[in-house]
Amino acid sequence: FILYTSGSTGKPKGVVHTQAGYMVWASFTFQNVFQVEENDVYWCTADIGWVTGHTYLLYGPLLTGSTTLMFEGVPTYPSPGRFWEVIDKHHVTIFYTAPTAIRSLMAHSVDHVLAYSLSSLRVLGSVGEPINEEAWHWYHQHVGKGRCPIVDTWWQTETGGVMISALAGITPSVPARAGLPLPGVQPVLLAQDGSEIEGNDQEGYLAIKASWPGVIRTTWGDHERARQVYFQPYPGYYFTGDGARRDEQGLYRIIGRVDDVINVSGHRFGTAEIESAINESEYVVESAVVGYPHDVKGQGIYAYVICKDGVPEAELDRQRVEGSIIEAVVAQIGRIAKPDKIQLVSGLPKTRSGKIMRRILRKVAEGETANLGDTTTLLDPLVVEEIVAGKK
Repeated sequence: FILYTSGSTGKPKGVVHTQAGYMVWASFTFQNVFQVEENDVYWCTADIGWVTGHTYLLYGPLLTGSTTLMFEGVPTYPSPGRFWEVIDKHHVTIFYTAPTAIRSLMAHSVDHVLAYSLSSLRVLGSVGEPINEEAWHWYHQHVGKGRCPIVDTWWQTETGGVMISALAGITPSVPARAGLPLPGVQPVLLAQDGSEIEGNDQEGYLAIKASWPGVIRTTWGDHERARQVYFQPYPGYYFTGDGARRDEQGLYRIIGRVDDVINVSGHRFGTAEIESAINESEYVVESAVVGYPHDVKGQGIYAYVICKDGVPEAELDRQRVEGSIIEAVVAQIGRIAKPDKIQLVSGLPKTRSGKIMRRILRKVAEGETANLGDTTTLLDPLVVEEIVAGKK
């Protein structure tokens, strides 16, 4: 089948998967990551048009004969307790959702969660982007009641299924860590020259050393593009386009897209790293960070931030929020990583699958607002107009 990526960094690509290999990987990863049992009721909140909907809403559960719950709607309608109501009503045991959904629910009173028992749950999952520590702890404490393991899954449309993740209840579930590779998956960290970086407590480009059943076969109508993007940058490896860190225990942490690395005065920062720090501020629900040309530093840091209580109207309140954001970044990373510009916004330009279209944010930060490129997959185009109007 052909599934188009959302084009968060460029023109959408038609990713081609083959029947047998994809089905093997969907079944194997679904059963092992979630440790599915015979009487489980599984709920993946993803849209069916997204690869997560394909692999873990439909094919994985169907291949293993599992009960899968399908839901159409948003987590906050008719109330922010909608997800928890569904879980209790249908006795959901495994719940798989995106950090962006979790953060949107964190903006509301925790009473919406506490009103439900959620006693049927035994496994929680996260997908789509690295989950920041604050969201991880909220998810673990309030939804999982401190007893459910969280599988923070890393994979891509191109991989067909999960590649790096904890195995529920078996391997360590650690905040802000994807964890260990699945059996048979051989991740490596590469230096810019293509050499493998050995040992733990290391950082580099994430690549996969050997093939696996769910690997992308081509990009529809443009095989050369698949070769150039995934296999040519480092011959002999599948290049993920992500940066990663392997910690002291050998657990992998995804630090953001390689093309989202910001170089500030010679210091390289992953956008996910800075966003995670910003999100630690008591005022912040979600953020997105991009680089922009800076006369002195080479690149400056431009932060788009959604506040828990909306965009403050009073200048004094805005200063308080911005001060809190800077304090959080300095405490987590250091003064060198503090944002040069902070724009408080009511929303971020996201695709229907929940991905932030960073190229739009980057163009706005750089002052190139005349041509923002393809915006057909945006969930709410009005957000872009607001961001352009409020540019710092």
